[in-house]
Amino acid sequence: MILKGPICDFVSGYIKENPVRMHMPGHKGRFFMGCEERDITEVSGGDCLYQAEGIIAESEARATEIFGFGRTLYSTEGSSHCIRAMIALALSLYKKRNHGAGLQKPVIFAARNVHRAFLSACALLDVQIRWLIPEEAVSSLCSMSLAPESLRRALAAEKQKPFGVYVTSPDYLGHCQDIAALGEICKAFDVPLLVDNAHGAYLKFLQPSRHPVDLGASMSCDSAHKTLPVLTGGAYLQISSHFSSLITRQQAKNALALFGSTSPSYLVLQSLDLCNAYLKEDYPKRLSLFCEKIQALKNGLAQLGYDIYQSDPLRVVISGKKRGYRGEQLGELLRKKGVECEFCDVDALVLMLTCENRPEELELIREILGGVAEKEPLPSFSFSFKQPVQKISVREALFSETERIPVEAAVGRICGAPVISCPPAIPIALCGEMITEEMLPLFGAYDVDVIDVLTEN
Repeated sequence: MILKGPICDFVSGYIKENPVRMHMPGHKGRFFMGCEERDITEVSGGDCLYQAEGIIAESEARATEIFGFGRTLYSTEGSSHCIRAMIALALSLYKKRNHGAGLQKPVIFAARNVHRAFLSACALLDVQIRWLIPEEAVSSLCSMSLAPESLRRALAAEKQKPFGVYVTSPDYLGHCQDIAALGEICKAFDVPLLVDNAHGAYLKFLQPSRHPVDLGASMSCDSAHKTLPVLTGGAYLQISSHFSSLITRQQAKNALALFGSTSPSYLVLQSLDLCNAYLKEDYPKRLSLFCEKIQALKNGLAQLGYDIYQSDPLRVVISGKKRGYRGEQLGELLRKKGVECEFCDVDALVLMLTCENRPEELELIREILGGVAEKEPLPSFSFSFKQPVQKISVREALFSETERIPVEAAVGRICGAPVISCPPAIPIALCGEMITEEMLPLFGAYDVDVIDVLTEN
């Protein structure tokens, strides 16, 4: 395969020159995996990710042109890295506008189904979280809808203006928030909308685009490796044209550098670089045709009696409860037939597909699930969230001394570390919150037996 792109071309030229490698990495271009010769560091001419002026800057400029936003920047440490940088940038702008924000601790509004990286960012940056709790009962920890009017009421009622509103869309079960409506409300209150779009980098290339930045988000994090042919860890920080006019390119790079390694993977950078050419060719057409095939699979599974969640086009989310199966059981049945799913839990089975899946692989899913014997239907599960009781800040709790105890003994204690189901790393209880009786069924549903709580004096 001929690699085309400024980063890939540079590495190919470096390999051809075959210099004696008196630099990192220690494998010196030799040994175990076969990819070592392309794994370099910031050698002369190789540019630097966080002060990019050469081949990385050129590649990011091509990505910016392809996506059509104000700025597209690379991460080799996943969208978790971009989440932290995104929050830091919004906070920095808020403090600049408010002359340091006075003595009040900055506040960010967030829908509850956040990734753990959001929590670590809030702890490290020492900001308060105001949770936007769903008004209706939900059936999964992974998926929660934020009604636009709920956001409007929350913003109107808040005495201290938040420095951002943060939502996940698509979430782990493929639910997409009404980003256009949420964006309009945020615009009216002059608050940036920040979107964890880790599962939706490809949404830009649907016709029309369904990417959050096109729909009104100020910034988003996109995991390129989740839905595009990019090595694990490849991600984009997407910045809208408006927001990019408020911060410089180097300010954005500095925010990424704040949380990122000084040794970014050049294998991942080459993968992002090569993806630009992939996206510029016939990807939108291939994507459209493949989404039709996925929809046909969804329709076929629905005819077999499975409940198919409404989700983004590249994801198939299946509940087998009508046929008597938990998500984990369906996942195990597929695994025995040589198919590994993305995620399964008590409720759902999640299949993440891309254009690199073959049509016969979709047919295999239909055949396997079609051959599953029906059993007695299982009851549905739902729960309601209440606004949690935050006893101390996320930061204070995360850096406090903790002890691990059984969940049943934790009622009334303060959570010391996020209790998560991983994947998808979405917390049940959060640092600094009081554990309540209402949380116990949820812990049980997600097989959480022990929890870290603050040590009592």
